[in-house]
Amino acid sequence: MEGSVIDAVTLGGSVGAPDFSMMSLFLRADWVVKSVILMLVVASVWCWAIIFEKMTSLKKLNRQANSFEKNFWSGQSLDVIYDAIGNQPKDPMGAVFVSAMREWRRATEKGHVKSSLASTSLAERIERVMHITVSREMERVERYMTFLASTGSTAPFVGLFGTVWGIMNSFQSIAVSKNTSLAVVAPGIAEALFATALGLLAAIPAVLAYNKLSRDLERYTSRLDGFAVEFSAILSRQMEDKG
Repeated sequence: MEGSVIDAVTLGGSVGAPDFSMMSLFLRADWVVKSVILMLVVASVWCWAIIFEKMTSLKKLNRQANSFEKNFWSGQSLDVIYDAIGNQPKDPMGAVFVSAMREWRRATEKGHVKSSLASTSLAERIERVMHITVSREMERVERYMTFLASTGSTAPFVGLFGTVWGIMNSFQSIAVSKNTSLAVVAPGIAEALFATALGLLAAIPAVLAYNKLSRDLERYTSRLDGFAVEFSAILSRQMEDKG
């Protein structure tokens, strides 16, 4: 008799037990918590898309830089390399080279490298043009990095907001039902904690990826700056020879 009572209670509890799957937690959630969950899911997907695109792009840029440097240091004439690249460089390093060579050709065609004063002015102008080109190209390469940083810093707080809102709903359920049983508050608390988990799920990869990609981008920027300095020195020697 006692065993049958226990079985009946167990079966009754199992039949009425709430579903704690992710989809059920989302469907049962308040509209505010649903909005938070959707926002965090979209942010997480967008972050992963940015991470994949940036990692792929950086690998491609480094391969292109290796190919350009190999061609640049092969001993070919600068004019031959410039004519081969044309006005549509394929990578930032090529763009830096083209911007400097365009300024150099414009000056040499007008004969503005005869005097030392003109050569100094041309060297400064070429350095400035290369610096502007590096900044412009890196601004394009670093696009969407701000979104990773923003997601990494704000997603936990957005999830926390959903958690606080869900717990408030749980307390309201207690007040309405006048029942402090865990079965009354468990669904609301689970929905609230689900928002926190999604906030961390969006923030942690974003922070880790941002730190790694920032270091890789800094190394690539240093590589462009180094090439600009070396190329400026080469052009300066040619100015001296022409002078």
